[in-house]
Amino acid sequence: MPQYELRCRECGKSWGNQPRSICDDCFSPLEVSYDYDALRSQVTREQIAQGPPSMWRYSGLLPLPENFQPSLPTGFTPLFRAPRLAEQLGAKNLYIKNDAVCLPTLSFKDRVVAVALAQAREFGFEVVSCSSTGNLANSVAAQAARNGFRSWIFIPADLEPAKIIGTQVFGAKLVRISGSYDQVNRLCSQIADEHQWGFVNVNLRPYYAEGSKTVGFEIAEQLGWRLPDNVVVPMAGGSLITFRSSGDGLLADFDGSKGGQRRNRSAKTGNHRAFAGDRQPCRRPLRD
Repeated sequence: MPQYELRCRECGKSWGNQPRSICDDCFSPLEVSYDYDALRSQVTREQIAQGPPSMWRYSGLLPLPENFQPSLPTGFTPLFRAPRLAEQLGAKNLYIKNDAVCLPTLSFKDRVVAVALAQAREFGFEVVSCSSTGNLANSVAAQAARNGFRSWIFIPADLEPAKIIGTQVFGAKLVRISGSYDQVNRLCSQIADEHQWGFVNVNLRPYYAEGSKTVGFEIAEQLGWRLPDNVVVPMAGGSLITFRSSGDGLLADFDGSKGGQRRNRSAKTGNHRAFAGDRQPCRRPLRD
């Protein structure tokens, strides 16, 4: 039996395991909840050290179907010391986590998509999809091709062609939408309600978000199970910042995590700071 389930972040209602991201009772986000009491006796640092050199060494702390067999060695990317940059910034020790060598599309998004597609298979989806402005599109297209799914990618019509060359290489159906990314995402939510499609950042989003925490596990393990005082991550779509709570303290919990975003693209960071106030949509997401 899976030792995880979807649970509402606000009202606490359990939703089992199914393709959904919103609680029907209070309209709050769902997140994956684990039976950590059971996991403490099953997941150890010694057992992890014997695992494969990929994010799948942490399978016991991910929402994966029983007998899941990964098709790619995603994750477990290098952690480099950066002494010269540390000197310039006035830091004693500085490390850089290089997810630019993550398989298969050289992006952090490969982690989250890998976990989402594991559940897509379990739920019986034949088509997987996403709304994207670049990296996510490429990762969904590549991993869909690898795992035998058909893929449909929805993007803003004015997205630069260079961003989705990889998407087209892997044979995804590309749909350009005349509108902002916000509108593209809203359309995807409507399609997910009407069709038996797995949208990694809509109805599979709770599972998708769990892939982020493998970054935290890796950093902790690569530092000899010591936690850094601070971790700075790019905000982008916001999923990477969720790695900071990694396993209910079972392996690591990062208290000093901070998100950064370019000043003229500060919707995510601004909304995070103004958590209790009004949020403003980002009409043109940064497309780096």
